[in-house]
Amino acid sequence: QVQLVQSGGGLVQAGDSISCTASGRTFRSAMGWFRQAPGKEREFVAAISWPGGATFYADSVKGRFTITSDNAKNTVALQMNSLKPDDTAVYYCVLKSGGAAWYAHDYEYWGQGTQVTVAS
Repeated sequence: QVQLVQSGGGLVQAGDSISCTASGRTFRSAMGWFRQAPGKEREFVAAISWPGGATFYADSVKGRFTITSDNAKNTVALQMNSLKPDDTAVYYCVLKSGGAAWYAHDYEYWGQGTQVTVAS
């Protein structure tokens, strides 16, 4: 059984990161992040595939956020730069077997969520 444990978040500034550690992760899987702001639908943020390390970003964060993984530690991190008020949301770590995907229903495992609030 895969478990995802998230860390980081809170009041964030440019350059801050949130991270997620997976237990029970299998070879050939993808991890990523979704977010949900109050009154809005949950949306894809970024994902990274393993092996290979291919990365995928939502247009809204491309060029500002960077997703990385440490496969030896089964950890994925999301570094956030050029933050905007619209980035304020609950961020969820996700994992699926196989390659990365864009849709929430494709991800089998979800973290507990962490609030990210952009400092003004």
